[in-house]
Amino acid sequence: MDRGDLQRLSKDELIDLVLRLQRPEKTSRTSSKPPSTDRKERRDKAKPGGAKPGHKGHSRALSEDFDRVVDHHPDQCPCCRASLSSDLPAETVSEHETIDLPEIRPDIERHRRLSVRCPSCGTLVIAPVPAVANGTPFGPRTHAVATYLKTFQALSYERLQGAFADLFGLTISQGGLMNMLRRSQTAFAPERDAAIAVLRRAEVVASDETGVRIEGCNAFQWVFRSREAVVHRAASTRGAVVVRELMDGHRPQVWCSDRYSAQQGHGVAHQTCLAHLARDVAFVDEASEDMLPSRLRLWLKRAFALADGIETFAASTITAKRRALERSLADILAAPTACDLARELQMKFRRARDQLLVFAAYPGLVEPTNNACERALRPAVIQRKVTNGYRAMWAANGEADVRTVVDTARLRTGVRPFQTILNAIAT
Repeated sequence: MDRGDLQRLSKDELIDLVLRLQRPEKTSRTSSKPPSTDRKERRDKAKPGGAKPGHKGHSRALSEDFDRVVDHHPDQCPCCRASLSSDLPAETVSEHETIDLPEIRPDIERHRRLSVRCPSCGTLVIAPVPAVANGTPFGPRTHAVATYLKTFQALSYERLQGAFADLFGLTISQGGLMNMLRRSQTAFAPERDAAIAVLRRAEVVASDETGVRIEGCNAFQWVFRSREAVVHRAASTRGAVVVRELMDGHRPQVWCSDRYSAQQGHGVAHQTCLAHLARDVAFVDEASEDMLPSRLRLWLKRAFALADGIETFAASTITAKRRALERSLADILAAPTACDLARELQMKFRRARDQLLVFAAYPGLVEPTNNACERALRPAVIQRKVTNGYRAMWAANGEADVRTVVDTARLRTGVRPFQTILNAIAT
């Protein structure tokens, strides 16, 4: 906008423009922007690092499993200079550990076909081709390491190739690594299908999505979560068709998500993520002098307090607190306001009014926020930032299957990702 454009604006339009320019920038605390986009504070104004005053110190716990014990005996008495034999009774005063990693070298097994001439008839007999000669030379643990480093440590093919060479002394081409990952990903299909089947029976489902680049085009990584399953899905669209195809007609009792329209209407009831609304309220509270956002902030604080203690409250207490929150919200939404931002916020709460306190009807089953889905998507966001997306759709689909199996296993057993990957590939 140049000087001529400004001169053609009316007085009211100039006032609106100035007010918009005076609004604070949105941050991760006042919007859905990631923390990495926040402007860093100046060094002289930043909070000091390290432990805060009053913080209780912690030390590393000793390992439960160890390979050997080395006892250190005193040799001489400092009082009388007498020699102390190692056979004397001793007590443990303290224990310390040294920890190191062994040298890791590939275990290479060479198979040779031999020929033997029969001593009876003179026929030259050649051993049949061993089964290992028809497949890949790399074993399941090598496949599991490549899958883990690519999926959960966000290594590019170039860096993955370097890691195998530097750490294990194993030379693998980038094309070989790509084939290895493609072979590995097929092993996760059965458990992926099992997780989808569990999701299609769930009474409470939450969902979220984030953008990603696939084959040079804008696409999306979706996540769907219940108490017993987590399903990741790569898709070229952000539309509701992704939800309908995955759920295959199943309509859970409660669906939890943000206010995005494609995630609405998939459950009998819907719980809107209160954390998203809280960030919107925080932004308006900073940008406006109106009292309405402050009232909404206090209302959300009461709603979160109800959610935190809902499993300890009696049913009558939950009902009373919910009714009190509904009456308080009705007063806030009916309050007049002259601030445009406050009015927009008021309208947003009014449209979601029936979806704000659904969690109170399902104590312990429905969360007031969608933070669990956001945490499940965070590794995909890191992968996007590091690698800038996927070269092929099969890679995005395969990685989604790996994350589905690993995240679902974490819900049931808490097994570490690498062990889950190894179990899936080795079976």
